[in-house]
Amino acid sequence: MSSYFTDLAQQYIDGEWRPGTGSWDIIDFNPYDGEKLASITIATVDEVDEAYKVAAAAQKQWARTNPYARRAVFEQALRVIEEREQEITEVIIAELGGTYLKAGFELHLVKEFLRESVHLALRPEGRILPSPIDGKENRVYREPVGVVGVISPFNFPFLLSIKSVAPALALGNAVVLKPHQNTPIAGGTLVGKIFEEAGLPGGLLNVVVTDIAEIGDAFIENPIPKVISFTGSDKVGRHVATVCAAQFKRSVLELGGNSAIVVLDDADIDYAVDAAVFSRYVHQGQVCMAANRVLVDRSIAAEFTEKFVAKVKNLKVGDPRDPQTIIGPVINSSQAEAISSVVEQAIAEGATALVHGTTTDNLVAPSVLADVPADSALLRQEVFGPVAFLITFDGEEEAVRLVNDTPYGLSGAVHTGDIERGVSFAKQIDTGMFHVNDGTVHDEPLVPFGGEKSSGLGRLNGETTLDAFTTLKWISVQHGRSGFPF
Repeated sequence: MSSYFTDLAQQYIDGEWRPGTGSWDIIDFNPYDGEKLASITIATVDEVDEAYKVAAAAQKQWARTNPYARRAVFEQALRVIEEREQEITEVIIAELGGTYLKAGFELHLVKEFLRESVHLALRPEGRILPSPIDGKENRVYREPVGVVGVISPFNFPFLLSIKSVAPALALGNAVVLKPHQNTPIAGGTLVGKIFEEAGLPGGLLNVVVTDIAEIGDAFIENPIPKVISFTGSDKVGRHVATVCAAQFKRSVLELGGNSAIVVLDDADIDYAVDAAVFSRYVHQGQVCMAANRVLVDRSIAAEFTEKFVAKVKNLKVGDPRDPQTIIGPVINSSQAEAISSVVEQAIAEGATALVHGTTTDNLVAPSVLADVPADSALLRQEVFGPVAFLITFDGEEEAVRLVNDTPYGLSGAVHTGDIERGVSFAKQIDTGMFHVNDGTVHDEPLVPFGGEKSSGLGRLNGETTLDAFTTLKWISVQHGRSGFPF
């Protein structure tokens, strides 16, 4: 594994591995023990521009390449990942503090999305549409947009880079990828290395490791990319959307969430407890779809709360290299401090700490808070850490109102003994995704993924990926002579 952090601690531009030319380095730390994993000299504005230019130059030939030949690259990339699964698992554990459980979950999804990209290369189809004009033939072609800029986050960096990079390439585009500075290997150069070994021609995928302190808005303002695919906070996403809109370029935004898991009065309580604990605490709660809020009907709240608290208290906190660990470190000290502040603020506002987790360095133990005041801002924001808010309600109507009382609308779940009751409930929630009798954290290659309100713009996966990374061109053919009024 260590070779990944030495060999891949570079920029990857035009098929070449080379150091950046910036004046400072990004230091890649292990969030659990503080070990220095890598030091990467950052890319400058000029290098970002070069990456986009070589991508644009390489893309034309790639778009003309037989899609069956393009498909072979993704088949090989899948084999490379399968052969290196243990090493990649170790990278995820070391660089972002992911547990073995989390790493396995991420790798499983990466392989599923690559399998879908194999098919996606053959998916674009043209259409012939009728015309009211005699002799007119209307052809509609689906074409790649050209160059796509991808900005990935730190929580699922390998998956959330692959999820945009692979389909964009499969559809005939070129890509420039900028990983989060806390996960430059798993979210960036590792992806570049896999596609290099899979036989992707140089220049089609470029990875620039840099920071806005160095490049400002250069990555999104550059005139070459026609689409920016961004996954991250709604605050930054709003800025990305604004810059893109000013340049008439498309933005695909997968942003934050404040999801709720709802337990109705006829739910299987033990099953709902399992779903809620997973939905809140998977990967230390650093998941956009995580269930910040756990809403329980008052008639079953006592039993649910007792079982929920007992299960949370048994979650093992510690070294992510231990296969028994469920809660590893959060990504950095700033996150740890922010999560601790949320707990203390809630208690100061009158909340009851049913479980009050301690913080040691970047290890934040789980907390469970009840009686958070209904008007607290904490109930309407994303808490990116292992803190659950337990909320009781009286009847479905109140539950719907509480779930919708947030600026976000990404995911959610409801538990009930009546499936159609659950579907009816789900239809009333202002969200992009909602699950009946399951957890809140799901992603599948064929199903549209994305949010409403402040949770994002556009969708990825399946057919919606075609809309994200291709464009339509109308070419008409007039058979015979057309008539003109003058």
